[in-house]
Amino acid sequence: MHKSAITALLCYNGSVKKHSLSQLFLYRYRFQIGFFLLAIVYIAILFGLPLLAPNGLSEAEMESVAHSYALQPDSILKGDLVDLPYRALQKLSISLFGLTVYSVKLPSIIIGLLLGLLMVLSLNRWFKTNVALLASILAVLSASFLFLAGSGTPLIMLVFWPTLLLWLGSKIQGVTKPKPMYCFVFAFALLASIFTPHLIYLAAFIVLFALLHPHLRFTIKTLPTIPLILTLFIILVGLAALVVAAFVNPSIIAELLLAPGLTLGGFIDNIKVAFLPLFSWNTTLESQFLSPFVGLASIALAVIGLLSTAKGFFASRNSIATCLIIFTIFLAGLNPECAILILLPLAILIAHGLRYILDKWYNLFPDNPYARVSAVFPIGIFIGIMIFGGFTHFLFGYHYVPMVADEFDNDLTLVRENLTSGETLYIINDETAYNFFQVLAADEGTMKVENTIPDPSNMPEKYATLGKKSIPGDLNTIITSSKSNNSDRIYIYTNNYQALEEVGEDLITEEEKE
Repeated sequence: MHKSAITALLCYNGSVKKHSLSQLFLYRYRFQIGFFLLAIVYIAILFGLPLLAPNGLSEAEMESVAHSYALQPDSILKGDLVDLPYRALQKLSISLFGLTVYSVKLPSIIIGLLLGLLMVLSLNRWFKTNVALLASILAVLSASFLFLAGSGTPLIMLVFWPTLLLWLGSKIQGVTKPKPMYCFVFAFALLASIFTPHLIYLAAFIVLFALLHPHLRFTIKTLPTIPLILTLFIILVGLAALVVAAFVNPSIIAELLLAPGLTLGGFIDNIKVAFLPLFSWNTTLESQFLSPFVGLASIALAVIGLLSTAKGFFASRNSIATCLIIFTIFLAGLNPECAILILLPLAILIAHGLRYILDKWYNLFPDNPYARVSAVFPIGIFIGIMIFGGFTHFLFGYHYVPMVADEFDNDLTLVRENLTSGETLYIINDETAYNFFQVLAADEGTMKVENTIPDPSNMPEKYATLGKKSIPGDLNTIITSSKSNNSDRIYIYTNNYQALEEVGEDLITEEEKE
């Protein structure tokens, strides 16, 4: 057969197979199906987080509950604006569902749901759909992201606001005629973000970055005049509100801007403390962050992504990722918990790394569909191992790694299960726990919480103490916890006793325990 005829036949057969493949339902809607399955899995995991890990509440979560519950309708007039959106949502959750582990974490779960959506939308806007899908899976199902969405503290807002601002910025930048609504929402988001501790530096960074970056500067010049003026007006009003709030309540200045008493040596130490759990493979210090907070495979992909974009640094998404890493290091020097912001630039760099790997593979076989499809299997296995390893690391690490698990306790569950109506709980020398259980007492109105021990003659008929504290009375029951340390958590007493000579001994004697 003539050579040209053979070539034509092969091309015909290839085109028929390609045409048939493109008509398959699973092939045509593969990305929609992938994003749908990701959404189902992510939502199921999010709302199951309080039942999975971490096991209990941390001290930071208890402080957040007490701070949120103290929020009043006139708090804005009093200048109490720090983390206001999160605190309002957490107080609403507690008011509706009572003080439980689930209601404490529910605000972060809801915001985590929005954050995951914003992460997917941002990656899908900046990258091809196949890269965006894989990068989204790695981002929102990682152990670090799940911890953030399951922590009942305003820490998640530190990642939520920058992600929202980046997505809104992507809807404005690179569009011939951006919709005014995106400009207004961007201004309001920028305004709300400055009331999250240390994010006022991010607002200043965004403004400075937009003025210095050539692409973004051109976008600003092409914006319609009226939306631009209104956006600037909203930002100025927000800054004026911040100044007024600082005048009424000067304490918010330290919360939003500074780290009181911080020295250069302390700044460097904070950076070390912040990033040690992120990249170390040996948990050696007590922290609520599980090591490694970012897996080795994710770091490798991020490094590949960073190196592959070195030549195109001034492209918006490349320079934004690099500058966000530098900015995160600066914030971590002020507060080690701010290192959590590294998740956002890492997600962008991981997407770059995946794009680079897929492009290199496809360039090797530009006309061979079988070779191109064969890349799905090793990449799928690689992604699957990363997700499964990260999830099991999250699930078991927060239960069984002593340095991390000890940062959480299940005292709330023990108190609710073992103290009945009318009983008094004494909490001595633990202000955080006292303020937290005051919320429980106020919410249910059935128990009393005290931080001082009265005269033995005024003791109630039945009462309890939290932690190791000996007080007058007959010890009836010791309630233990499954945590690694401080297993004897609650001591229940009755009023049938002879007054002890000394009140407030540090430890219970062996005779009392028996």
